Amino acid sequence: MTIKDHKSLQGSKILFVEDDKSIRLTVSETLKGEGFQVLTFKDGSSASDFISDNTRNEIDLIILDLMLPGLNGLELCRKIRNEENHTPVLILSAKDNESDRVLGLEVGADDYLTKPFGLNELIARSRALIRRSKRNKKYIESTKTIIEFNHIKMFLEECRVTSFDREITLSPKEFKLLELFMKSPKRVWSRDLILEKIWEIDFIGDTKTVDVHVRWLREKLEEDPSAPKLLKTVRGFGYKFG
Repeated sequence: MTIKDHKSLQGSKILFVEDDKSIRLTVSETLKGEGFQVLTFKDGSSASDFISDNTRNEIDLIILDLMLPGLNGLELCRKIRNEENHTPVLILSAKDNESDRVLGLEVGADDYLTKPFGLNELIARSRALIRRSKRNKKYIESTKTIIEFNHIKMFLEECRVTSFDREITLSPKEFKLLELFMKSPKRVWSRDLILEKIWEIDFIGDTKTVDVHVRWLREKLEEDPSAPKLLKTVRGFGYKFG
């Protein structure tokens, strides 16, 4: 792992559930020493309540012991996944049978580490799970099908737009033009570049075509099209959104 990768994981938040006090303290202090934030719980029920209430999903990794009082590790992992929580889960267990490891993975765990374990291995596995999860989140973010800016929402797969939750009817070219603007807010687009992106390179025509479509968008999206607050003209350069 590069220094850049290591720094990107600094401050990641780990929730650790372990009923053995000595293990709980040793592991949590070791993880803190590696730059992680650590929340500890000694039973599955209290951890479950915290996870369910944590609607903002700020936890980057859940490490849990299999043999917990009350709600055990398998039950907790199953509950986490049933709640559509995709935070990576690493199970710790003294059970090293293949069937136990398979069961842990089948209920939704991402990794399984048997006791006794080395702290360096635990740290390495934790980093790997968090790093993979962050990559997945970035991919999902980059491919999401809803774009939002202030009160404007674009539902790309549905080819529809709302403003203050009111449906706005756009032509295909208007839709593509708005998508171009909303995917790069604050960027200034020249008329020639807009023609190239929206009307393709071989378009034969006048750049006034762009001006006309921008005016139509303003009439549909701006509260006062004569004094636009979203789709602005940058004199001598072109247009920008936001």
